[in-house]
Amino acid sequence: MSVYTPAEVVEETGFSIDTLRYYEKIGLLAPVERNSAGQRRFSDQDVGWLGMVRCLRDTGMPIAEMVRFAQLVREGEHTLPDRIKLLQEHDRRVQGQIDKLAERQRYIHHKISYYRSVL
Repeated sequence: MSVYTPAEVVEETGFSIDTLRYYEKIGLLAPVERNSAGQRRFSDQDVGWLGMVRCLRDTGMPIAEMVRFAQLVREGEHTLPDRIKLLQEHDRRVQGQIDKLAERQRYIHHKISYYRSVL
């Protein structure tokens, strides 16, 4: 098992140190192990979890829902149906965003075609 310093986790995940501390404080990130000097030491599991958090954040999931998802994960496998439901609801919202962007893109393409036709 690898151990990562906060600086390494910042580089790996793109989250700031302040964000990592905040995520730990609100329970989005489980309490991080510390060395004998009290410095945080992140595990492979922590870094992997932060990859999931990055995905959820980048796709617009509200923090409260991310915290709920983290709680469900920590509660164990009996919460799988609830996790699936939460992720499916988020997926529907993401698909809605994609559909809106595709519609906007079609409009942009239409304008490009129009402007080219008048050149």
